[in-house]
Amino acid sequence: MPRGRLTQCSARGWGKIINPIKLFYSELTMPYREDEFAPDQYYHIFNRGAGRELIFFNPDNYYHCLRLMRKYAPKYKVTIIAYSLMPNHYHFLIRQETDKPLSKFFNVLFNAYVQAINQQQGRTGTLFEGRFRHVRVDRDEYLVHLCRYIHNNPVKANLVKAPEDWGYSDYLEWIGLKPGMFIDEEFINERFSKPEEYRQFVMDNLDEAQAWDKMNKYVWD
Repeated sequence: MPRGRLTQCSARGWGKIINPIKLFYSELTMPYREDEFAPDQYYHIFNRGAGRELIFFNPDNYYHCLRLMRKYAPKYKVTIIAYSLMPNHYHFLIRQETDKPLSKFFNVLFNAYVQAINQQQGRTGTLFEGRFRHVRVDRDEYLVHLCRYIHNNPVKANLVKAPEDWGYSDYLEWIGLKPGMFIDEEFINERFSKPEEYRQFVMDNLDEAQAWDKMNKYVWD
């Protein structure tokens, strides 16, 4: 997907595209695809706990995962566009920057995380249901809707009333209320002229929970 300068588009303009992310997923025959990871491509990465059980047991677990993300993302040359860490699952929108497949980043990241959690919790065995799932996002108009979906995930799961109330996503960074740990300002500025536009874009979607029902088998909420 080209990464050239895009025409800025208001939140209202993006909203005129009717459920494009649902359309995108409805076109897939399987939620996991055997695509080879490629440079300059965007991927939705998601996984959940084995038996839908917890993968984050306390706030320190979230912070430890964030520290590991900050440690390994530069090493494996991936850009984290958006993420949300949830009690029993996670979502990432990732761009691979080099020929090094981003699967290596996730394998190292969550292998280290699982080892730490197993030691802390006195548990053994797998933490996740299986290998992470991925879908390549090959249309630009889907990217912003996927970011909105990721940031609205805690609200949809009834964990908080508003996305800014969830401390384990990068939504606050997107809307300028928190220093950026992973923020890609170029990606955001190409699509929204100011943080308030993205905030409004996200808020406009909060009453559309039913629009995502058909995505459940793909995103594992």
